[in-house]
Amino acid sequence: MTTTDLRPWRGVLVATALPLNDDLSVNYDRYAEHCAWLVENGCDGVVPNGSLGEYQVLTPEERAKVVETAVAAIGGERVMPGVAAYGSAESRRWAEQARDAGCASVMLLPPNAYRADARSVLAHYAEVAKAGLPIVAYNNPIDTKVDLVPELLATLHGEGYIQGVKEFSGDVRRAYRLAELAPELDLLIGADDVLLELAIAGAKGWVAGYPNALPKSSVELYRAAIRGDLDTALPLYRQLHPLLRWDSRVEFVQAIKLSMDLAGRHGGTCRPPRVALLPEQEAAVRAATEKALAAGLA
Repeated sequence: MTTTDLRPWRGVLVATALPLNDDLSVNYDRYAEHCAWLVENGCDGVVPNGSLGEYQVLTPEERAKVVETAVAAIGGERVMPGVAAYGSAESRRWAEQARDAGCASVMLLPPNAYRADARSVLAHYAEVAKAGLPIVAYNNPIDTKVDLVPELLATLHGEGYIQGVKEFSGDVRRAYRLAELAPELDLLIGADDVLLELAIAGAKGWVAGYPNALPKSSVELYRAAIRGDLDTALPLYRQLHPLLRWDSRVEFVQAIKLSMDLAGRHGGTCRPPRVALLPEQEAAVRAATEKALAAGLA
């Protein structure tokens, strides 16, 4: 048994984009094929129902079927669904659905219906932990306005509620503080455009966006970065960074789906309220993607 089997959130887990039909219904067949294709191209697993998967605008039936589709395509050990919801009981129910579908772990945002304090955060993770699956916390203070600072993460880990954290604050200094406070808590890269910095700082995995379009070069970059091979990683990082930085922008779903289309995958449209990229945004993503494809990074 490998370390990844024991901690299935380690490695490159792709926060999967969700292929939609022209009428905005979910194309489950294409989604299953996409999950399998990512694993075939070196990724370790998938994270359905994250923000990139547009979970907020799915019906409960669609959201459950997305998880079941991913598990059927690549096996539950490789699937870590997002279980975010406004209510803790609802998040726990989504964690139970993931458990019953055969998943090995889940990813959970803090309460985000309001600016929750530390007591509320602890109660939220305690409730969802009752489902019995290991939880990877997701720290995205930019969007949720609730910041899982290292001290709070250490408390959550010490209570046994979380085993890892997807860190999206962009503050790479936190990696070192977190390693001091909770050395057994796995740090996962949460934003594509700080991959190298967090890999060097000891990250154990990457919940990734851009491998949806460019899996092979993204995986090569990650593997080189975590083994400290800067001769390989740094040139690749510089080549990919014009795309990776879109993962930290408001329009990240549209940008990654456009890159997928250009790379010969099915990205397609998004559900409202997301709207199409502005012409200048589309031009920038298109130019950066075409440059990466021309360089053989697909």
